[in-house]
Amino acid sequence: MPTDRAGQSIRPSHTSPTADSTGNAGNADSAGHADPSASPASPAPRFTVGFDLDMTLIDSRPGIHAVYRALSAETGVWVDADLAVTRLGPPLEQELAHWFPDDQIQAMADRFRELYPAHAIDPTTALPGAREAITAVQALGGRAIVVTAKHEPNARLHLDTLGITPDAVIGWLWAEGKAEALREYGAYAYVGDHIGDVRGAHTAQALAVAVATGPCTPAELREAGADVVLDGLGAFPGWLRADRADTRGRDGRS
Repeated sequence: MPTDRAGQSIRPSHTSPTADSTGNAGNADSAGHADPSASPASPAPRFTVGFDLDMTLIDSRPGIHAVYRALSAETGVWVDADLAVTRLGPPLEQELAHWFPDDQIQAMADRFRELYPAHAIDPTTALPGAREAITAVQALGGRAIVVTAKHEPNARLHLDTLGITPDAVIGWLWAEGKAEALREYGAYAYVGDHIGDVRGAHTAQALAVAVATGPCTPAELREAGADVVLDGLGAFPGWLRADRADTRGRDGRS
């Protein structure tokens, strides 16, 4: 099964947001059932913006580095963790193929996921402007969702630990696959750091808002077709306010 940039399995198909795949941890009851208020069937917000997670909202490189080191220590196989965290984005198996025989890759990916919570959560930090970007959407009456390729429970764990509070979290979707959730939630824009995020936004016919905080340069993001390229999330609230004001003007609304 393909995995995300943090080594978590990518779900082959998106489950309904009314199941426990939607909402952050605060939207689920003790049995793990999602609050239906987080679903697209709820009263429509004024607009929805999607966000990627790794290297868009959070800097997970130290955590992923620690998982690779733990995997190396456990297996006795050297993995250049310094190098690996410079090429986050493609499925984990592609990275593990540099270090393990083909017949061991899936087992190593599974073990990576098992090691992840104990090693990757504490070293990971919020990127500058991450919390403010989410609250900027919500302050304007919008809905902020996180659409990530990461194993969804680990995505929620990161967000809860760092105090980032989106309205919904959808995991196991990568690149063009992210369009499934973006369409379902009616996202008008998707914010990400990777050219795969640009492809996902455009597949969903959403604005591709790129932030140059990940492995892709501004030039690479523009070449991939990003509609907007920001240095980081610090510039996002201002861009959003201006874009929404322009949208209201075009629609003839005050």
